[in-house]
Amino acid sequence: MPRIAVICGTGMSAFASSIASEENTQSDSMIAESQWGDVPITVVNHELGDIFVIDRHHSSGKSRTPPHEIEHRANIHAAMSCHPDLLVSVNSVGSMLESMPPGTVGVATGILDLAVKPWTFHDEDAIHADRTSHFDQRASSVCEGVLSQKQGNSPSEIVVAQCIGPQFESPSEIDALEMLGAHVVGMTLGPEQRLVSETGVAHISLACSSNWAAGRTPGNPDAPINHEAVDEMASQMRDLVSYCILSLLEELT
Repeated sequence: MPRIAVICGTGMSAFASSIASEENTQSDSMIAESQWGDVPITVVNHELGDIFVIDRHHSSGKSRTPPHEIEHRANIHAAMSCHPDLLVSVNSVGSMLESMPPGTVGVATGILDLAVKPWTFHDEDAIHADRTSHFDQRASSVCEGVLSQKQGNSPSEIVVAQCIGPQFESPSEIDALEMLGAHVVGMTLGPEQRLVSETGVAHISLACSSNWAAGRTPGNPDAPINHEAVDEMASQMRDLVSYCILSLLEELT
């Protein structure tokens, strides 16, 4: 049976329970231990295969870990401990593209990550992982087909810019990122992809447009960005993400 690990965050807190509500599914929970901290995992046993869902913002209390404080090594180590055939990052992003308004899910094909903080599993001995083709083309194509059918279009060739947060970006920063080749901006994909590249496991990213990037709201470039509204918009894309995950399981079967 195929196994897919899913790492999700903003707007996706109910993703595991949503996909577990499918017919012929069962769900359970477990804790993955590591030197970087413990990570809760929801395990969904579907008739097509197993799905391991990790909330990247998990914490031991009621608060949610802000993006700049996430221990990505713990999350990726936990995902790898499930021995997945594929890891799917579900990332909330701000869009710079008129063709990718809020509420649209796209498939990432590139990352622009110029953040200064390094992320690696190898602090003792230099390991230089190749990132030339960092997203799996076969799995990405499956999701593009699903999105074309379910939402009428499938934004692809999407380059995700990595910013560290927790503040949203300024319009000037968005202008600079677009000049460098970015189409959307987020706060979590860069570290995840860097760490996954050291594992050899296939990886894709579903970029969920949850807001216009700063200064890009049509007709109102001064529109503020509200995190509660971002979270609500992201949650509306759970079904699209679920369709992609189930189609990936079927493809891997």
